Amino acid sequence: MALFSKQNKEAFTNPLNLDHPILFQVLGICSALAVTSQLKPAIVMGLAVTVITAFSNVIISILRNTSPNRIRIVVQLVVVAALVTIVSQVLKAFVYDVSVQLSVYVGLIITNCILMGRLEAFAMQNKPWPSFLDGVGNGLGYAMILVVVGAVREFFGRGSLLGFQIIPDGAYEAGYINNGMMTMPAMALILVGIVIWIHRAYFYKEK
Repeated sequence: MALFSKQNKEAFTNPLNLDHPILFQVLGICSALAVTSQLKPAIVMGLAVTVITAFSNVIISILRNTSPNRIRIVVQLVVVAALVTIVSQVLKAFVYDVSVQLSVYVGLIITNCILMGRLEAFAMQNKPWPSFLDGVGNGLGYAMILVVVGAVREFFGRGSLLGFQIIPDGAYEAGYINNGMMTMPAMALILVGIVIWIHRAYFYKEK
């Protein structure tokens, strides 16, 4: 089926491995460092970016032949700003505590390099369905790193995951101490660097 052609599959899968937005292109790492001190906000941020990237790709793809080239960036920003506003209001209505934790970073999705890059590089040149798959793939690739880094930081920095204590009290009574460095943004940068190193060592062998 055309919907699941080789090109469409690549549009979805490439951002998850060889063309990963963070691991390969090193885009969007600012929010990856800022919202990963705990797993829950990392998951919510990843899902928010995925939804916004997917649907903004579709809308811009639909408008690509009707928007004058000279104002295409303005059109992209308006579409993204509208979607970010909707997502922000949904988060405040249903997960207010996480919305507070994410603070201004939901609004800053408007300037996310991954999102704007996909609109310009893919959605402006492709039809809606491939653009949707590309947006979902890039959003999930981004979310995957946030989840990994957020889980490691919360586990070693707080002894919990999703707010539930994982490390038993007996470990603390025996002398175990949470690693406070894991809660600092610098540790997020180190963890992202380690993941990038592992990814490139696996996928990019020297000839």
